[in-house]
Amino acid sequence: MSDRRQPRVHRRTFLKTAGTAAGAAALGFPAVLRAQAPTLKVGAVHPITGPLAEPGQACRLGAQMAAEAINAAGGIKSLNGMKLELLLGDTQTKPDIGRTEAERVINQGAQVLMGSFDSGSTAAMVPVVQQRRIPFLVDIAAADPITANVAKAVKEGQQKTQYVYRNFPTGSSFGRKAVQYFTEVFQEAKVSPKRVVLMYCNDLFGQNNAKGFQAAHAAAKPSWDIVDVIPWPEPPQDLSTEVSRAKSAKPDIIAPITRPASAQLLLPEIRKQRLDIMGIVGPGSPGLYEAGQLAVLKEDLDYVLSNLPWANFKNPRTQAVAADYLKRSNGKTFDTNSGYSYDGMMLIADVLERAKSTDPDAIVEALRKSNWSGGLMQYAGPVVFNEVGDNPNAVTTMSRSSCSSLGEPMTRFGSERWAGSVNMPWWLVPSSPTRPARSMARTTGALFWQTSWTSWSYARWLNVE
Repeated sequence: MSDRRQPRVHRRTFLKTAGTAAGAAALGFPAVLRAQAPTLKVGAVHPITGPLAEPGQACRLGAQMAAEAINAAGGIKSLNGMKLELLLGDTQTKPDIGRTEAERVINQGAQVLMGSFDSGSTAAMVPVVQQRRIPFLVDIAAADPITANVAKAVKEGQQKTQYVYRNFPTGSSFGRKAVQYFTEVFQEAKVSPKRVVLMYCNDLFGQNNAKGFQAAHAAAKPSWDIVDVIPWPEPPQDLSTEVSRAKSAKPDIIAPITRPASAQLLLPEIRKQRLDIMGIVGPGSPGLYEAGQLAVLKEDLDYVLSNLPWANFKNPRTQAVAADYLKRSNGKTFDTNSGYSYDGMMLIADVLERAKSTDPDAIVEALRKSNWSGGLMQYAGPVVFNEVGDNPNAVTTMSRSSCSSLGEPMTRFGSERWAGSVNMPWWLVPSSPTRPARSMARTTGALFWQTSWTSWSYARWLNVE
């Protein structure tokens, strides 16, 4: 064995060589050696397949666009630029799958949950998030018990903390606004309908909204009566029996609470059976405004009004996001579903900024204390949460979806004051199935009117404009 010593390396030489090697390693392996921005996983669970796929897909895209915008703007700055990573789930429009998907994304590391459009699936997720202590922002789902049951359990000491909050109108608020708007529509149109038939999808959402509408009617005691209440199983196979029953009640107004699948059966069946009615006015539900519904139902939607939340298109930010959404969705409108999910992600970012922590109790405390005015939807004030965990400033407006005389889908919403004129009639139908000649409609202030008959669109938005 040789005892020859290796040449000694001077300190300066070593540092120079080591520095060069380290620089090369950093360039070659950036994921290992460079600091990574922290991430927080958010579970975004919606019905991507099944009967509610169209609104569910809109929710997902809205959430994705908002998360991208948040990350591009520097992430959550109070948490060292933390980025949001979405863990996507699909309820398949089935409550049991909704629960399973909530458990899956939580097991994969979701620290916040958002969803899920369908009231049944959302309600099924609630026990999961309460047990696992996961803050849950309901972006869309109207059934009152979703939050009310948890708030009651906390108040009675059965549970310690409420982890479920909702930024969307409840079924009760849908009902109150619908009764108010029905009465004002009739007054402005100078008509006096007396007989209203309520028809609804018999799932959790439909049951809750129908109950809210009937309760609001009983409290307000308007000049019109609900002469029959007709449920159907959702999704239905055929609605001819239900429509025949409605016809026998001799209604002036049909008030449907639908899902997309049932609307595609109900409206053509009303036309087929030639109901002699003044109009169709929805108390509030999907199926009467989505782009896919416009394409399928076409002129069956021409004289339909619906009470629903909508985006504030007078806001330049809303216009910019809607233009981007139009491109990314293959030409679909930025609507109730995409809009509330977009706002939901933005609200989560605001909550995290104020919480300055990823601790679940710190997050729900910041969520409870929200006072946020950065939304793109129309609200009656800032996003705040009441003692039940609902936002009382999440409101609705009366709207109408239609197809133009050329068959091109058009959507006109009561909150917008649009200039010029359009070659399309605006409710009321004097007597179905007779269709009056189209007339030129134009706006004067908050009222839409035509040369051939008086009509109405609710633009005043009480406490909003």
